[in-house]
Amino acid sequence: MEYTHLGRSGLRVSRLCLGTMNFGPETSEESSFEIMELAHDNGINFFDTADVYGWRKGEGVTEQILGRWFAKGGGRRERTVLATKVHNPMGDWPNEEKLSALHVRRACEASLRRLQTDYIDLYQMHHIDRETPWEEIWEAMEVLRYQGKILYAGSSNFAGWHIAQAQEAAQKRHFVGLVSEQSYYNLIVRDIEREVVPACLHYGVGVIPWSPLAGGLLGGVLRKEASTGRGARNDRLEAERPRVEKFEKMCERIGQGPGEVALAWLLTRPGVTAPIVGPRTPEQFTSALRALDLELGLSFIEELDGLFPPHKPAPEAYAW
Repeated sequence: MEYTHLGRSGLRVSRLCLGTMNFGPETSEESSFEIMELAHDNGINFFDTADVYGWRKGEGVTEQILGRWFAKGGGRRERTVLATKVHNPMGDWPNEEKLSALHVRRACEASLRRLQTDYIDLYQMHHIDRETPWEEIWEAMEVLRYQGKILYAGSSNFAGWHIAQAQEAAQKRHFVGLVSEQSYYNLIVRDIEREVVPACLHYGVGVIPWSPLAGGLLGGVLRKEASTGRGARNDRLEAERPRVEKFEKMCERIGQGPGEVALAWLLTRPGVTAPIVGPRTPEQFTSALRALDLELGLSFIEELDGLFPPHKPAPEAYAW
């Protein structure tokens, strides 16, 4: 397994991150345990979750599954760089969502209980909070760090200027600030190349792409359609069908699966630390691992860029 630093931090994480969003709603606890064991067996030490996963408000279903797995012992927690998130509603009362100091404190304590651990390696803000000043947010994070309850802070779904705001505010407080940003990024949706990636590169913030297969469109959806005779009919697939067809033919030409190619491409992108793979089954996880051994040639990457055009970074895209 290859490891890299998470942004400018000294923390080393695997080049793939195990996403756990399916644990509970789509994947049984038994299969979730099997996938996490497979991850460790293959050297993956980076697990991502969120307090809201499981989609039963306030219960933290997925965090509880991870907590019961950690409780089995055997070094499971010690070998895991654990990332979770805060922001989404965890109740119906005021102060049970977003990033106020009160909610950050309560949400962290609740996540620690569910995860059956005394610290979180990477505590991520799931979304921007436009109503809470950065002074309050960073003070809340600083307190948690001083208490030893979190080690690093990260963001998710931030715009480039949000990252700049966050880092400038943190620097004034002589605080580390963000070490990572989790963004929607794949061959089809490359919007973050305009401003988020340049901001991350400037501030030393590692990029953690989520939905690297674009909700399954890059995972061999047409190949599966042909083999089963059943199509996943939706407007998004129909809009992308011509490009997806060409992409799958390109992958077939080099003898590789579309999902592995899409992941391997992300691993070549500037600033990317580790794409998040969110398997529903152990078999899907094993398939994703093959991307780590796949090296795409420059000419093939250029061919992918021709099919899925990149975005020129801002402000170069519109300034002179």
